[in-house]
Amino acid sequence: MQDLQLIMKARGERALMKQFWITFFGSIVGVVVGSLLTVVLGVFLIGAMIGAMMEGARTETALPQTAMVLELDLRDGRLDSPSRTPFGFAEPLAVVDVVRTLEQAETDNRVAGLFIRANEFGMSPGAAEEIRDAIADFRAAGKFVVTHAQGFEGTSVTGYFAVSGSDQIWLQDTANFTPAGLASEVTFLGGLFEHFDAVPQFEQFHEYKNAANTYTQSDFTEAHREATLSYMGSIYDTAVRRIATDRSLDEAALRDVFETAPHTAEEAEALGLVDQLGHVIEAREATLARVGAGGSFVEIGQYHAQAVPAWNNGPVIALIEGQGAIVTGTPTASPFGGEDMIGGDVMSEAILDAADDPSVRAIVIRVDSPGGSAIASDQVWHAVTRAREAGKPVIVSMASYAASGGYYIAAPADYVLAHETTLTGSIGVLGGKIVLDGTFGLVGLNAETVSVGGEYATAFAASEEWSETQRAAYRAQMSDIYDDFTQRVADGRDLPLERVLEIARGRVWTGAQALDLGLVDEIGGLRDAVDAAREFAGIDPDQAIRLRRFPAQRTPVEVFQELFGVSADTAQSAARLNALMELPEVRAALEAREAATRTGVQMRSDAALPR
Repeated sequence: MQDLQLIMKARGERALMKQFWITFFGSIVGVVVGSLLTVVLGVFLIGAMIGAMMEGARTETALPQTAMVLELDLRDGRLDSPSRTPFGFAEPLAVVDVVRTLEQAETDNRVAGLFIRANEFGMSPGAAEEIRDAIADFRAAGKFVVTHAQGFEGTSVTGYFAVSGSDQIWLQDTANFTPAGLASEVTFLGGLFEHFDAVPQFEQFHEYKNAANTYTQSDFTEAHREATLSYMGSIYDTAVRRIATDRSLDEAALRDVFETAPHTAEEAEALGLVDQLGHVIEAREATLARVGAGGSFVEIGQYHAQAVPAWNNGPVIALIEGQGAIVTGTPTASPFGGEDMIGGDVMSEAILDAADDPSVRAIVIRVDSPGGSAIASDQVWHAVTRAREAGKPVIVSMASYAASGGYYIAAPADYVLAHETTLTGSIGVLGGKIVLDGTFGLVGLNAETVSVGGEYATAFAASEEWSETQRAAYRAQMSDIYDDFTQRVADGRDLPLERVLEIARGRVWTGAQALDLGLVDEIGGLRDAVDAAREFAGIDPDQAIRLRRFPAQRTPVEVFQELFGVSADTAQSAARLNALMELPEVRAALEAREAATRTGVQMRSDAALPR
């Protein structure tokens, strides 16, 4: 027995030692791997930072002095406003900057025209309308616009809507023209949840606040279907009317053309939908032939980076951009881009900073948001009211979406503009949870909740349905938010509360519908919003203004310092050293030195330096 105990003790000690060495070496491996990853990531970030800082220098190839044709590729997915990432390689030029760049090009005698690669599969209606209007302004300034499409393949009319105002539209001869209207497909999970014993519990104010229907229903409710068809019909009507004007076609006839799609390229040309069939190289050659000898293409992003801004002097108008879901605090995002969000702290502080800046004469807020946190929305609402109380006019420019919380933050502004196709309104609130206790049971899981304190402590436990008391308490919270929301709209829009209650109920409206309802003041885009800000601030129409973004975007050096604790001076020095090494004179000297080392020839100090 004693021998057995000794054997077991020895085995136990060996097992402990084995575990110790596994843990020890595992820790070493973990440290080494972690260190390597840190070094690799650090090197990558340094390279990214330096690359971003030097991107401007690399693109400083002098712009041609005559006959420039700007190139705009709409096939790339574009944000409405620039991402907060400081590294320039992340996204193509945002819609807002496309509009601003085309505006500054209108008065640049070096720019002759614009060449567009069309989006074949459609884009958000608001972005399409903004670009379409920018094209119209560009042409009105005496510039030409040529578009080439490798088909309009999606069923949505929006890709075509964006470029319908071009002087000339090319279509690849082997492609098709398939826009037939608009469609919205909604996946309802109600039946799936029922199958897996999941119980969605939501409170909605009111019947048109239908985002939760995805979880609670198996089909469209009457209100959901009504509202969806209403705003889709409004967008479609706008697109058909504007396209008919752009293409000098009869509106009823154009509607018939869309509704009998798809069409071949030859049919599209015969129907007046496009002007020329051919490949993109042929369209590019024909475009350069318009400007004659010396003409050249310049990517719009390069022109944007180098051309002198139209608004570089004079009185300041602040531009504050918010896109994505509205959340409390400061959203944490990758420095390399990704989904943007509107942080209540960030946006409200930007508004207050602009209001406190004596050089700022007015504030333009660009909103592209489907909504989000009611608390964060109210925080931004409060900042807007403070800015107005400080004497700063606040103008809101709605992009593709300014719904729910997006409308909440727009309501107190002095003046609100939207596109006809903007989705706005959705004045309502919803919230809830999905109870998964039954689902857990199907797979052998058991979740139990223990709590101390009041009954409401377990209100959002996934393993328990609401009690009557909990549901009543939560509904009361939602009701209070709805009451606050509708009252804020009534106050901000100077509408009777009874009227707001009629048009609220969570219903989504287009900008065109919202104008008739008094929810917005004007149909227009960013340029119109800036003009309105100028007027509210009493700035002379002919005086140059400066549009300044709040908050200022962090530089790559600042992000690098934040991530790694490296001082800004150190990061700047590294960037300057890298920039020095990229100079042609230095590279030539280094290459000559390397060649001399290989051949054994002594290099004279001035041998490789250009005079």
